[in-house]
Amino acid sequence: MIFDFFKLAFSSIMHRKMRAWLTMIGIFIGIAAVVSLISLGDGMRQAINVQFEKMGSDKIMVFPGGDGGAGMKNMMTSVAKLTEDDLKIIRKQSGVDLAGGMIFKTVAVKYKDKTKYSQVSGIPTDDTQDIFEDMETYEMLKGHKLKAGNDKYVILGYDIAYTDYFDKRPKLRDKIYIMDKPFIVSGIFEKIGNHQDDSMFVITYDAANELFGTKDEYSVILVKVKPNIKPADLAQTLKKKLRRARREKEGEESFQVQTTEQLLNKVNSILGVVNAVLIAIASIALLVGGIGIMNTMYTSILERTKDIGIMKAIGAKDSQILSIFLFEAGLYGFIGGAIGVFFGYSISKLAEYITVVVLGQDLLVVEFDAFLIIGSLAFSTILGIISGILPARQAANMEPVEALRYE
Repeated sequence: MIFDFFKLAFSSIMHRKMRAWLTMIGIFIGIAAVVSLISLGDGMRQAINVQFEKMGSDKIMVFPGGDGGAGMKNMMTSVAKLTEDDLKIIRKQSGVDLAGGMIFKTVAVKYKDKTKYSQVSGIPTDDTQDIFEDMETYEMLKGHKLKAGNDKYVILGYDIAYTDYFDKRPKLRDKIYIMDKPFIVSGIFEKIGNHQDDSMFVITYDAANELFGTKDEYSVILVKVKPNIKPADLAQTLKKKLRRARREKEGEESFQVQTTEQLLNKVNSILGVVNAVLIAIASIALLVGGIGIMNTMYTSILERTKDIGIMKAIGAKDSQILSIFLFEAGLYGFIGGAIGVFFGYSISKLAEYITVVVLGQDLLVVEFDAFLIIGSLAFSTILGIISGILPARQAANMEPVEALRYE
C-alpha cells in the first residue's frame, strides 16, 4: 500500500515538473540556508574551542574597561588603563604563578615604499614572555625570540613575510619603519591560522612604551595560575584586590577579569545568539515553502476531483484518500529538503574555501554530521505533511457523487 502511495505521489509530481520545482523552491532555499548556517556555526565554534584549548585553562586575562564586553574592541577603545601598580598587585597573590603585561596599538608601518596601518604589540622579555607565547600559540619559524635589550628588533607574523602584505616580502635583517622609527627583522612566526595574528608586528615592551609615548601602561595583563588553584576562584580574588586598590565600587569597575573558560563561554554565547537570529530569518523561506506546498495541493485536488470521486466510488476509504495526498505533500517536502541539504553543503564548502584559501584564515571550518542531514530531511518532510493536512482533509471529505459531477 505504501509503495502504491509513493507511485501515485511521484507520478503526480513528475506529471507537473515545472509546478513541482516552483513549489519546492521555498523549501530548498530555507533548508539550504539553515544547513549552511548551522554547519558553519558549529565549525566556527569547534575551531574557537580548539584555540582556547591551546591557550590552556590555567590562564586569566585582565582587560581595561568595564563590563561592556571583553575582547579586542573593548581594549582598543577603552579610556581606562592598566598600570604597573595593577601588575604588582596581581603578582602578590598567592595563587599566581606568572603575570605579565603587553601593550598594542594600530600604527603606521612602512616597508620599502609601502605604508600600512597595522597592529604592533610590545611584549615582555623576561620569563613572563612564555605566557604570551602559550596564549597566542606563537612559535618561531625563522630567527630568534626577543630578549632584554632587543629594542631595535621586530618579529613578523607569517602573512607579512610570506604573502603580499606589502608589495615586497621582508626578510630577516631587513629594515621596517614603525611610526618612522627603524627596526630590524629578527624573526618570523609560524603560521597561526587567522589573519589578525599572522599580520602582527611584535617588538619589546620597552620599545613599544617609548614608541607609543606611554609609561608603565598595559593593554592586557595575562596571568598563569599555579597548579591545584581554581582559575575562577583566583579571578574573584584578583577582582576584589584590584577594586580595593583602585577605590572602585562593585559593579563599577574600570577593568575586567576573565578566565579562558569564561571568555570561551561568552564567545560561544554570542555565536549562538547570532546563529539563532540568522536561522530564524532563514526559516521565513521555509514558511513560504510550506504555503507553496499547501497551495499546490489545493490546486492538485481541484484538478483530480473526478479521480477522487472514482476512487471513492470503487471503495476507497477516506483514510486512504487522506494518505495519498499527505504522502504527496510529504514527498514535496522531502525532495525539497534533499536539494536544500546538497546546496547547503555546497554553500558551506564554498565559504570555507574562500575563507581558508583567499582570506588565509582557518576559523571557518564546515562541521557536517549525519544528525544535521537526517534532521533537515525529517523537518522538511514533516513541514510538507503539515502543509498538506488541510487540502488532504478536503479531498478525503468529498462526497463521491459531487466529485464525479465536477467539471
